[in-house]
Amino acid sequence: MSPVRAIDRRAFPYRMKDLCELTGLPRQAIHFYIQEGLVPEGRKTGRNMAYYGEAHVARIRLIRQLQHERFLPLGAIKAMLEERDDAFTPEQRRFLLDVKERVAAGRTHEELVEATPLLRKHGLEQRDLEEAAKLDVIAVSGPKGKRRIAAADVWMLELWGELRAAGFSRELGFTPSVLAMYQHVVATLIQREAEVFGARLRHVPPDRAAEMFERAVPLIGRFLARFHERKLRTFIAEL
Repeated sequence: MSPVRAIDRRAFPYRMKDLCELTGLPRQAIHFYIQEGLVPEGRKTGRNMAYYGEAHVARIRLIRQLQHERFLPLGAIKAMLEERDDAFTPEQRRFLLDVKERVAAGRTHEELVEATPLLRKHGLEQRDLEEAAKLDVIAVSGPKGKRRIAAADVWMLELWGELRAAGFSRELGFTPSVLAMYQHVVATLIQREAEVFGARLRHVPPDRAAEMFERAVPLIGRFLARFHERKLRTFIAEL
């Protein structure tokens, strides 16, 4: 049996339930951040007990802000928090930061909407939302029973509801964990896109590059959707 460790409770006053209340996140999401190295582990006093400080609260809130306001995937957030520059040259990183500032300046604070009515409307369960949030497929805020999501993410619940209506049920194993493979693929793609576009556009004025980015995003989205559908249908046809 592990001995109980003494800690300074003034520096680490919070338990996991306190972190959940202060940040509006479920414990599964916070544990996921810790497992992924985005948030440091708490000060453990035993096998199943740990305490956390203000730095943990600030880090979790920062991650959520970067997700909601900067629209960054967790891989990019982790790289930023670790100050990793290995993927870009200093010139490319300066260029990307200049473009980011111009793109972010044109965005207003994102509207949040209540999730519960949307879950009922699309035939989904609360656990669908909680599982998707834990996997970082969708960002949620607020306490349980009063969850909110970005208005721009409502389409995810609509689409998931349509898949359920088409027969892709939980009983058959179709839980939000299935979407995790897409989250991983997209995060990898975004990292590669940043490298490619950062290298090729680094001599373009940041204002012009930001304008090109805004016009390219929906075009690339259309390409990916149609290209994926074509390849998937071809794969099925050739079985």
